[in-house]
Amino acid sequence: MKSLGTHILVEFYGCDREILNDSHQIKSEMIKAAELINATIVSSSAHNFKPQGVSAVVVISESHLTMHTWPEYQYAAVDLFICTDTADPWVAFNHLKKVLQASHTSTVEMKRGQLHDIKIK
Repeated sequence: MKSLGTHILVEFYGCDREILNDSHQIKSEMIKAAELINATIVSSSAHNFKPQGVSAVVVISESHLTMHTWPEYQYAAVDLFICTDTADPWVAFNHLKKVLQASHTSTVEMKRGQLHDIKIK
């Protein structure tokens, strides 16, 4: 089925607490994930929360990668939304899983903008 993009909603469990609380490393590894799928990076940002946790985003021409972490639960919620057929979001998923040292994951893949449902006037 043709669509405008693929959106993977990711739950990473059992992750390394120190990595989950390091905004510089999270941002760097998310940029690396975007580079691995040959995405065009527009901007990136990461923020450390007090007492812990990180939110990060990499805006790409093809859409975005986001991550929100809860080090106290060894958990990260990640969105990988890619609007091109030339980039594989699962490559970014595998990179981040390895970096975060996730013991297990849960994912949902959605096709966004299903073309058979789009009516242009």
